[in-house]
Amino acid sequence: MSRHHLAQINVGRLVAPEGDPQVQEFFDNLERINALADASPGFVWRLQSEAGNATDIKPTADPLFIANMSVWETAETLFAYVYKSAHTSVLAKRRDWFERPETAFQALWWVERGHTPSIEEGLSKLWHLDRFGATPHAFTFKSRFAEPGVEQAPVDMQPDPWCVGHA
Repeated sequence: MSRHHLAQINVGRLVAPEGDPQVQEFFDNLERINALADASPGFVWRLQSEAGNATDIKPTADPLFIANMSVWETAETLFAYVYKSAHTSVLAKRRDWFERPETAFQALWWVERGHTPSIEEGLSKLWHLDRFGATPHAFTFKSRFAEPGVEQAPVDMQPDPWCVGHA
C-alpha cells in the first residue's frame, strides 16, 4: 500500500458573482458534481464549508476568486474523475464561467496518507508551479511526477487538449 495520496487544487476567478445568470449554470451543477466526486473510486477528501461546497470559502480578498481542493488515492483515480466522468462535460464549459487565468490554476502534489492539505498549502503549490514549472513539489497531469520514493521520469497522462488550460 502506498504511503501517499495525491492532492489537487484548482482555482478560478468567476466572470460574475453568484446569482448572476452568467455563472448560474456553474452553481446549478455544483451539488451534482460534488456528489459525483464523493462517490468516485479513489476519492479521499475535498475542501468544503458547512454548506457542502468550497465556493463560499474565500481564500483571498477577491470575492470572485474561488478554490477547489481534493485528495485522491492515486493520480489515475483523480484523472478518471476529471477527464472520464460526468465532470468532464462541466469542465469543458469553464471558459464560460471563469476569466482566463494569467497564472497556474491547477496543481497536483503528493501528501502523506492522512494529511489534509490547507488552502494555504494549495495556494503555495500554485505559486511554486507558476514560478518554477512542474517539479516533484507541484506538477500537472501533463508532467506528473511519481510519489516520493519512486524513481520514475515525469509522465504525460495526456489529458484531452480541449480540457487543458484556456485557448
